[in-house]
Amino acid sequence: MTTSQTKDAKQVRELIERWAEAVRRKDMEGILRHHSPDFVMFDVPPPLQCSGIEAYRDTWPLFFGASPERPVFDIVDLKVTAGADVAFAIALMRCIVVKKTESSDLDFRLTICFQKIAGQWTFMHEHHSIPAVD
Repeated sequence: MTTSQTKDAKQVRELIERWAEAVRRKDMEGILRHHSPDFVMFDVPPPLQCSGIEAYRDTWPLFFGASPERPVFDIVDLKVTAGADVAFAIALMRCIVVKKTESSDLDFRLTICFQKIAGQWTFMHEHHSIPAVD
C-alpha cells in the first residue's frame, strides 16, 4: 500500500467513525454530511432500495424509533481499501433493537462505497445486511 493509499484509507475510516458517532447522537446533519445527493442505500427493512439524499434522510426515523434513547451503533470490525478516487469499507456492526419493553442485539454487515469528488471522500452507497435465517 502506498503512502497516499494509507492516507486515503485513514481519511475514509475517520469519516465512517464520525458518521457512526453522529448516528449515536441522532445528529442528522452529521449523518448526512459527506453523502452524495445521488446516494443509494440497500437496507435491511423496506424499502429494498432508497435513492437520493432525501430518501436516505427519511429512513432514519424508523431506525431511531426502534433504538434505545441513545442509539447503539457500534463498529465491531472495520476494513478500508482506498484507491486514487474510489474506496470501499466493509464492517461488522452492532445495534440494539427495542420491541415494546424488550431489547435485543442485532449484528449486521455493512459495505460502504466512496468516491473522491473535488478532493473530498464522498459516501456514494451503503449496503446493510443480516444473515438469512432458515
